[in-house]
Amino acid sequence: MKSRIDELLARIAALQDELEGEYRNTREEWARKKAELADEFARQQQRYKTGLFRFLIRSRLLVVLSAPVIYAGWLPFLLMDLFVSIYQAICFPVYRIPRVRRADYIVFDRADLPYLNLIEKFNCFYCSYGNGVAAYTREVAARTEQYWCPIKHARRVKAAHEHYPKFFDYGDAEAFQQGLNRLRRQYDEAPRD
Repeated sequence: MKSRIDELLARIAALQDELEGEYRNTREEWARKKAELADEFARQQQRYKTGLFRFLIRSRLLVVLSAPVIYAGWLPFLLMDLFVSIYQAICFPVYRIPRVRRADYIVFDRADLPYLNLIEKFNCFYCSYGNGVAAYTREVAARTEQYWCPIKHARRVKAAHEHYPKFFDYGDAEAFQQGLNRLRRQYDEAPRD
């Protein structure tokens, strides 16, 4: 049974690598096309831009009224970002866990799109930050969990992080006791950022 799970995990990892390669090819193709047709592309993209006044007029009243609630999320995101950055700066060197590169998770590139108006660009910036902080936090938490408690749950976890498959099966005390230090040492062998 375990070998079938390992086989499936290996296939998933291979598919994830293949998918990342396709994403990379698409980004490279996009960059090539953009360089070749930069001026024409910008003019074409600009045609799709909705003016600020028209954007506001077309927005539903409840959407506009709910905006302050959405934007109030800045404070928790900022505090989480600050806490997680300080946490890993202090704790990860002690446990010899490789630091998570924040810049790999918090990406601001959609503001360059010429078809977005000011509000849409701000919304993209906000969503990039919020989702980036969430992903950054998740990776820091996942590495912490791998160090301290790499035990799978008794029931299936939806959308488990990428470290989870390496964890020990629920209830397998022997594997946990024998493998914990080995799993921790994997961090010692990992390249440092």
